[in-house]
Amino acid sequence: MAGCTLMGTFEHTIDAKGRMAFPNKLREKLGVSFIVTIGLDNCLYVYSNDEWEKFTEKLQTLTGSKAKAAKMLIVNATEVEPDSQGRILVPKNLREYARLDHDVTVLGVINRAEIWDSARFKDYSGQITGDMLSEALEDLAF
Repeated sequence: MAGCTLMGTFEHTIDAKGRMAFPNKLREKLGVSFIVTIGLDNCLYVYSNDEWEKFTEKLQTLTGSKAKAAKMLIVNATEVEPDSQGRILVPKNLREYARLDHDVTVLGVINRAEIWDSARFKDYSGQITGDMLSEALEDLAF
């Protein structure tokens, strides 16, 4: 199932040990195990193993300061495997990076999922205006 389009918004919680239920609809498409790493805007990116392989192949083509920055994606990456209850363990360094404390929002974003602190995602999504959406759709010829 890996490689299918990921989409949707899911509200969950993360406990003090870093365990969180990961949405079943996304787990089905990501596979038995998947990769979690840092992302832009202090969220976490989640890739299927197939997508991660494609992504790291592209990262290897970077040079200079871009390669140095991309290294942070690799050194902070971890493979997770949901337990029998569909929970994943988010390592402490990643929880701290994304400021995940209790309420989390998980997004399906085409070829990856994202894990956000719910309050920060609400602030982030509130910054998107109708004009910005209109421009994006115009560029896509919609």
